Amino acid sequence: MSVESETTTATESRSFLDRLRNSPFLSELLSNRLALVGLAIIFGMLFVGLYARLSYDVSVLRSSRLGGTIADRAPPVWTGAADATGLFGTDASARDIYKRTLYGAWIALKFGSITVGISTAAGVGLGIIAAYYGDITDNVIMRTMDVLLAFPSLLLALALVAIFGAGLWKAVIALILVYTPRFARVVRGAALKVLEDEYVDATVAIGATDPRVLVRHVLPNTLAPITVQSTLNFGLAIIDIAALSFLGFGAQAGTPSWGLMLAKGVENGLQTGKWWMSFFPGLFLAITVLGFNLLGDGMRDALDPRMRDAVD
Repeated sequence: MSVESETTTATESRSFLDRLRNSPFLSELLSNRLALVGLAIIFGMLFVGLYARLSYDVSVLRSSRLGGTIADRAPPVWTGAADATGLFGTDASARDIYKRTLYGAWIALKFGSITVGISTAAGVGLGIIAAYYGDITDNVIMRTMDVLLAFPSLLLALALVAIFGAGLWKAVIALILVYTPRFARVVRGAALKVLEDEYVDATVAIGATDPRVLVRHVLPNTLAPITVQSTLNFGLAIIDIAALSFLGFGAQAGTPSWGLMLAKGVENGLQTGKWWMSFFPGLFLAITVLGFNLLGDGMRDALDPRMRDAVD
């Protein structure tokens, strides 16, 4: 009997996926031109990153110098017999900026995905546990999150990197600790609303275990804010990784990271008129972050409850 009751209660629960199928979310998102532009940019950068990862050897990009008569800090060549080695010019070590910039897309998306993925999982777990158990558990978790949120994100990341040491992976660990409280607070608020619904009380009353309630009923109904927050924070993660690399705490010498390329471009080229050394990495960085911001804004508008209720 309890199994049948729980099944009935579960069918009454309108999960996020159910609302997605029965709501105008997809039509709203697909009708948002800016969101589609953002999605196209993201897929474009993903293609560029995968192409560079499969085509170029990062160990070669770290140290190789272009052969022939191409000198260091040579300007871009877009006419005549120019090929990929001259499209974006060369840096102070006569390395191909074109190939390094394309490979930078792979590094940005790879480490951005790791940062956002782990911080999302950690924040979701902490937020749901805090909302479900409340009292002391809620106070301990959320007061800890409040302490972390009290510091400016980049300043806290710099402090953590100073403790852990420089390096891309250590920068990622620092950013995970910075981003986790954001997800925890958003998810806790969404979970508290879900826990007020009667079907959750009914599920608990018929003897469902805590993990089952959290995974089967609470988590699916918090996916909307999680999805939007993850998309928006993806762009922030790419910026912060680039910023830490720019300041010398992220990617180390030779790594084709956009932030490090920007730093070297400003140091060795921008002040002497060699604009291309920092322009192309900065352009790719800005376009990528713009794509995630446009998609995140579009998803937030499509998932807005007031808009959905108005359409219904």
